[in-house]
Amino acid sequence: MKRIRYSIIFLFLIQLFPGMTLLSTEYQKLAQVGMKFLSVPLDARASAMSGAYTAIEDKSISLLFNPANMARMQNRADFALGQVKWIGEIDYVFATAAFSPLQGRFGIFGFSLMSVDYGQLNNTILADNEQGFLDLGEFNPSAYSLGFGYAKAFSDRFAVGGQMKYVFQSLGSGVVGFDPEGVQNTESFELNVLAFDFGVIYRTGFESLNFGLSVRNFSREITYIEESFQLPLTFEMGVCMNLLDFSSLSSQDHKLFLSIDASHPRDYGEQLDLGLEYTFLNTVALRGGFTSPTDEQGFCAGAGLQQSYKDFGLQVDYAYTDFGIFNEVHRFTFKFSF
Repeated sequence: MKRIRYSIIFLFLIQLFPGMTLLSTEYQKLAQVGMKFLSVPLDARASAMSGAYTAIEDKSISLLFNPANMARMQNRADFALGQVKWIGEIDYVFATAAFSPLQGRFGIFGFSLMSVDYGQLNNTILADNEQGFLDLGEFNPSAYSLGFGYAKAFSDRFAVGGQMKYVFQSLGSGVVGFDPEGVQNTESFELNVLAFDFGVIYRTGFESLNFGLSVRNFSREITYIEESFQLPLTFEMGVCMNLLDFSSLSSQDHKLFLSIDASHPRDYGEQLDLGLEYTFLNTVALRGGFTSPTDEQGFCAGAGLQQSYKDFGLQVDYAYTDFGIFNEVHRFTFKFSF
């Protein structure tokens, strides 16, 4: 009876996903979303595979892609810390954590934090002078996201997960006028909103083939001054599999994962992400991937080292992404679990 119930839920979600895609296509708002910092892939391992991570089971880092993927975490606790040197000299730092109380009997609980530093920008306003503007000095826009997530495996094949996020963005203070004495009247431009991520993952039972679905950055429409917009809502569907399942090579010594994601963002056209990861002796990993179509993002590549000692594990990952006229993007992630 349980198998029938899970199958019905799974088939319903498959039918729901194209329906939501069709709906969002009918009411397109291309390039009309805000808080775009939420759509930047952060984890080095996932980014080296061009973000094709919807169906890859992992630990706390899954909160940034598909919360359901951490449902089968074997460790009591897992932590990840990372940094991204994004285009335009924008810096990201992030952290995730996951805990499995009572050996996961009540599911996996997770936390995520993302902070963005846009650097120093010049603050100016229009003025009737020779330059045409007044220089008001510099300001430092910033943003962050703080999330709480939960995942639960309902069977050996089917798991679900979700995350609630508090999202905040500050564009600094700006001059909105002058009083009769010429003193500047300023206003602080800040926004905050609650957003939600949802996901499911299904082990098909055919070798190591996994199927995943995720919905990220779902929220109400928010208003900035007079204009309303939504967050970068994204639907993703993915599959992954160890291609060496069809070979005679030992799965303990060699793994070659192929991961493919189809994504439908709210603010631009559909994309296909493809990633490969080869792991030798569960220690050294080499990765590569690409996304199509894109304007500037090129080939992605990266590597990782991991080591376990009894119940304690360490992992360090690096990713490189070519971004055309924006040069390159570097990502670093450090993970440990026990």
